[in-house]
Amino acid sequence: MRGIVIVLGAILAMPVWAETAYVTDILRLGQHQAQDTSDRAFRMLVSGTELEVLERVTNFARVRAPDGREGWVKSNYLVDEKPSRLRVAELEAQMEAWNEKLTVAEEARQKAEQAYEKLTSDIAASENSSVAVQVKLQQLTEENNRYRSRLDTFRGSVPLSWAAVALLVMLGVGFLAGLWWIDFQSRRRHGGFRVY
Repeated sequence: MRGIVIVLGAILAMPVWAETAYVTDILRLGQHQAQDTSDRAFRMLVSGTELEVLERVTNFARVRAPDGREGWVKSNYLVDEKPSRLRVAELEAQMEAWNEKLTVAEEARQKAEQAYEKLTSDIAASENSSVAVQVKLQQLTEENNRYRSRLDTFRGSVPLSWAAVALLVMLGVGFLAGLWWIDFQSRRRHGGFRVY
C-alpha cells in the first residue's frame, strides 16, 4: 500500500506539460551544463530561439533546444511570447502572401473591367445585334460581380477553418507528447518498466 502511494505521488509530481519559452530580444544567451551557469557556455542561443522549459529554479531554467540538447540558462532572458522581431517577420510573410493574392485578384478584376468596357463599346457600335450583345453584357456583368466578390473575400477573410484544423492538430500532438513524456519519465524512474 505504501508503495502505491509513493508511485502515485511520483506520477503526480511529474510535469505533465512542458511550457514553451523564447530567448528575448538580446543578441545571444549562453546555455550551460551547470545549474548556476558558473561554467563556460557550451553553446550560444540567439534571440527568438524556441526553448522547452523543463525545470525552473530561482533565476535559472533548465531548457531543451530544438535540436534536443538540454542545459541551463538565466531565466531573466526568457519570455512567454515570441520576440517582436520574429512576430514582425511572420506578419511580413503573411502580408506578402496576402498581397500576392490581392495582386492576382486585382489583375482578374482589371481583365473583367476591360472585357466589360470592350463589350460596352461593341454595343454602341452595333445596335443591330442588341439582343445578343445584351446577353453577353449580362454574362460579363455577372462575371465581373463574381470577381469583385472574390476580391472582397480576399481582402477581409482569413481561412478560419485552416486555423481550427491546425489548432486541433496542435492540441492532439500536445496531448500525445504529454502522454509520451509521462511514460518516458515513469520508465526512466523504474528501470525501464511501466508501473501504471
